Amino acid sequence: MSADKAQDRTVPVATLTRRALVLTVPSLLVPGLAMAALAPTTGSTEGPFYPVERPRDDDADLVRVEGAVRDAGGDILHLTGRVLDANAQAIAGARIEIWQCDANGVYLHPGERRINFRDAGFQGFGHAPVDPAGRFAFRTIVPVPYPGRAPHIHVKVRHDGRTLLTTQIYRLGHHQNPGDLLFRRLTPEEQDRVLMAIRPRVASSHGAFETDIDLVIAT
Repeated sequence: MSADKAQDRTVPVATLTRRALVLTVPSLLVPGLAMAALAPTTGSTEGPFYPVERPRDDDADLVRVEGAVRDAGGDILHLTGRVLDANAQAIAGARIEIWQCDANGVYLHPGERRINFRDAGFQGFGHAPVDPAGRFAFRTIVPVPYPGRAPHIHVKVRHDGRTLLTTQIYRLGHHQNPGDLLFRRLTPEEQDRVLMAIRPRVASSHGAFETDIDLVIAT
């Protein structure tokens, strides 16, 4: 891996802001901090590429598509996290949806102009349930940039027939973040709430990465 790629993909914990540390390492929450009201995760536009029709395979593993002859290209990312209310209580039973472009920068969507370059091994969209502790898990790919946008993953949280949150999460420290039209509209505090620190997955023998985020729902 080149030095430039390593800088894009991993950020030492020592460089994290306090808010980003809370987002990416929830286990470090101390009792006093957990008692305080949490700032809600910053919302964002759904964008033009939310699925018009759900793919037949829309589970939480976006790297492997049922019936495909190979797995998706790109670096594998284990995306885990929690859905909490402003009092740090789990919102059990919620449904998390994510969607993103493939490693070629192409979305699974009929409005995608470069659809012929799509990676057929990438699911493009997936959903996961939230367990009683508020946790969820996906296997996807490390997001990549495409013209005009910094790397990001779209996220939607639904519960009891309502949409609680629609947002986009970005790679902490990525050099294209300041030039992204949507990201730079946010205040520094709002940006902190949608950043994910991507780090090598220690338990993996295949060079995978991982991140852990909290999605805080305004109440």
